[in-house]
Amino acid sequence: MHSERDTDTPDEAPDGYVDITFVVEPNYAGWRLDRYLGQKIRRMTKERLQGVIRRGILCDERRLKPSTPVYPGLTFRLRRRASEEPETPTALPVVFQDEWLMVLDKPAGLPIHPTARYHKGTLVTLLRERFGERYAEPAHRLDRETSGLVVCGRTTESCRVLGRLFVSRDVHKEYLALCEGHPPEDSFVVDAPIAEGTELIRIAVRIDPVEGKESRTRFQVLQRFIRDGEPFALLRCFPETGRQHQIRIHLREAGFPLVGDKMYGPDPGYFDRFSKHCLEPEAWPRLRLPRHALHAARIVFPHPDTKQEVAFEVPLPSDLTDFIEGRPLPVMRPEPETDAA
Repeated sequence: MHSERDTDTPDEAPDGYVDITFVVEPNYAGWRLDRYLGQKIRRMTKERLQGVIRRGILCDERRLKPSTPVYPGLTFRLRRRASEEPETPTALPVVFQDEWLMVLDKPAGLPIHPTARYHKGTLVTLLRERFGERYAEPAHRLDRETSGLVVCGRTTESCRVLGRLFVSRDVHKEYLALCEGHPPEDSFVVDAPIAEGTELIRIAVRIDPVEGKESRTRFQVLQRFIRDGEPFALLRCFPETGRQHQIRIHLREAGFPLVGDKMYGPDPGYFDRFSKHCLEPEAWPRLRLPRHALHAARIVFPHPDTKQEVAFEVPLPSDLTDFIEGRPLPVMRPEPETDAA
């Protein structure tokens, strides 16, 4: 879990810098340090990560190397130059909690973990501020713009079990999505291998029959509707594998891209545009929404203590229901999607 040291300590970050503190979670036991950080800071290349580690990780126990095996509870800090951090939502609705679990309804725009751009306005920071150190740790990821269910473990054993469940596909997940166009069939399947991004563009995945890993998503059309003279549909999505950005790129592959998706939208130049600091004015109307219209609506898995199946569900948030109903949307300037959090 993530934590933060007392700012009165002698080695506090100097003016103009900020410390990002990591505490290794149980499901990463035995990983190399550079691989662990690669999961937490996905935009940074392996070579750059190794350089950062060699220049010095702040750790009270010993000097860490890229190849150092990490273990649960290992605490270390990265020091980086501070930059102006975008505002993020502060609401954190609790759907369920017991001694083992906490299930949250994450709002769109809230990153889960600290990244290059976000170090204070994150889900783990909000958890720490409201419930105290080591209260709960997210067991999986959602993109920053994706809303919906996030499952957290509240004990070391719970985090370990949940981590294993998510890796072994013993967790059933369902998403709701708004796509452009009217799919002709009421249900369809996309079976297309997904490969990680290139060294130049690390956060965008790609369909690659040769280098890609098996990836399969089922889609069910719940509603077809017209807004502003254009066709759209509400879909229920069933990812059968758990690749990064799987639903988003599979919808583009099917010809029905996700509404508001900056990377995988209908215009193949979206990513090049939206990875820049300033966006061309004509690109804004094609977004239609300030964030991509994906919502983690339902999740089913064995409880880590009782092993009995538990299920949680949350409805579409108001911005997506407003879009479906044709109601006016707030005028907002979306943040460029420059990280995968």
